[in-house]
Amino acid sequence: MKPGKMIKQVLKSLIKKPATNMYPYEELEMPGKIRGKLRFYPGKCIGCKLCIKDCPSEAITINETGEKQFEAIIDLGKCIYCAQCVDSCPTKALEITKDVELAQLDVNKLKVVFRAESDDHTQKQT
Repeated sequence: MKPGKMIKQVLKSLIKKPATNMYPYEELEMPGKIRGKLRFYPGKCIGCKLCIKDCPSEAITINETGEKQFEAIIDLGKCIYCAQCVDSCPTKALEITKDVELAQLDVNKLKVVFRAESDDHTQKQT
């Protein structure tokens, strides 16, 4: 590359807006069909366990906690975010969120337990 051409390119790049985002200082805008963390609605679950059968990475466990009450344990470290479990659930008890900030230093925090007794469908991490 000729020095004159290179100087011209350097000067252009000094006045250009950067191509990178200022993450984590600015919030990222996620695309419409992004597949993030799973959310489980215990009140909708009928215990058919189709989500377990269809999960290719065996990341979901459904346990009965009472009569017609179920909890889900989702291992986000195993999940490949394919959304097959969401598609196969007949009652729409599972859904994909846009939450993609899932990094953890402790592997045990990647196992999320959704319990039936929570009214607002909150999760408990174990």
